[in-house]
Amino acid sequence: MSNVVWDDRDDDEAAMSNDRIHAFGDDVLADHDAVAIAELVRTREVGVAEVTAAAIARAERVGSLNAVVFDAYEAPRSTSDPGAPLYGVPTYIKDNTDVAGMPSNHGTDAYVARPAEKDGPYTEHFLATGVTVLGKTALPEYGFSASTEFQSREPVGNPWQPEYSVGASSGGAAVLVAAGVVPIAHANDGGGSIRIPAACAGLIGLKPTRGRHVDGPSARQMPINVVSEGVLTRSVRDTAAFVAAMEDRWRNPALPPIGLVTGPARRRLRVGLITESATGASACSQTKAAVEATAILLEQQGHIVEPVAVPFGRQFVDDFVLYWGLLATAAAHTGKLTDRAYNRHKLDGFTQGLRRRYLRTLHHTPGAIRRLTRAHRRYAGMFSHHELILSPVLLHTTPKLGYLSPTVPFDELLERLTGYAGFTPLSNIVGAPAISLPMAVSEEGLPIGVQLAAAHGDERTLLETAFAIEQTHPWPRIQES
Repeated sequence: MSNVVWDDRDDDEAAMSNDRIHAFGDDVLADHDAVAIAELVRTREVGVAEVTAAAIARAERVGSLNAVVFDAYEAPRSTSDPGAPLYGVPTYIKDNTDVAGMPSNHGTDAYVARPAEKDGPYTEHFLATGVTVLGKTALPEYGFSASTEFQSREPVGNPWQPEYSVGASSGGAAVLVAAGVVPIAHANDGGGSIRIPAACAGLIGLKPTRGRHVDGPSARQMPINVVSEGVLTRSVRDTAAFVAAMEDRWRNPALPPIGLVTGPARRRLRVGLITESATGASACSQTKAAVEATAILLEQQGHIVEPVAVPFGRQFVDDFVLYWGLLATAAAHTGKLTDRAYNRHKLDGFTQGLRRRYLRTLHHTPGAIRRLTRAHRRYAGMFSHHELILSPVLLHTTPKLGYLSPTVPFDELLERLTGYAGFTPLSNIVGAPAISLPMAVSEEGLPIGVQLAAAHGDERTLLETAFAIEQTHPWPRIQES
């Protein structure tokens, strides 16, 4: 596929081919990852102001993708500690996480948020890594959908193919990293919201173990905390460096430490292979081929890969959908606590549909929560004979915008979503770590992600394996044909 290299035009156009949009160029950011930028700042080869200005200019060049919902370009947030490991690295925070002076609108039209009075607990730790926050990124309403699309606003486009979805709910973050605006961006994951956009945009997306980082206020109020905080990156070492930087700030004593992972381990791993979801649906041919190619690569590296059965069936999916509806109902009924002007009737069709469905079936809630809470036992059994589980991230390749729009009739949209995000929710329910790696490009020119999942607390094995894969299988690059 051909693409035109970014140039020094003074207008807001991005580098683009017939399909791709990106902002990579010959400025100070070049094609550097976050670790490289931090090193350039540390050695004073470039200044923080210079790096910040370059990222802002790049963001403006890809504005047509609608990734940024609030910019703080006049007054970015950063730490004053030049010794912080990622000092000077430009980034963004997802618009469901409070940053002092910036609104948190959660992707909804039901109210207009006022600027937050203080940083959220996670934001404090995030800023302590040294990053410079330039603004807030787009997410679908309350992060409930797997595509960053809206009832009455323009959708967020995929920089690889703007007419296609970039996934969700960290879709805006994925755009800015994939398009070269910043090397790393905040994301969080309540059902696949780090891993799905990573898969759609050709990025690395690690969903950490539950409790690995400090939780936001909403996560603490959930009957089952399904949300994990993290980042999207273009290199494994950036993800590893971020994990280590956050652990230096605060470590959960109930979890094994990770430390700074710098490369592959020499262990021979046993890897279970799954290509069917809990409903029995098989991944599409292109996705399945990417997973099988990854299995072959792992075998070539000396690991043992063998098929395993999914220990969950349709009941798990039904229970998760009910829980999904419970969260939508809670959002709809507590909105007034956020803003007195909150108008529940302005919620999009998908949130409203989840709420109506839940209210019809809420008597099933105790049983569903009981089964979901116990799911970790069967999940742990998957790792009695394996260190990793290899699977798709999604059941089929990235769809065009509109396919998962909240304007689609609810029952049809719910069927489409459960037939798409078939592999990610399990890790959220059981609280285990998983990572999406960009292993292939589809016939349509879009990345295909593959998921590796590990036992509770074992991010280290995921990162070591990702390093090994990256060394022998360079990730697809948006700026290359």
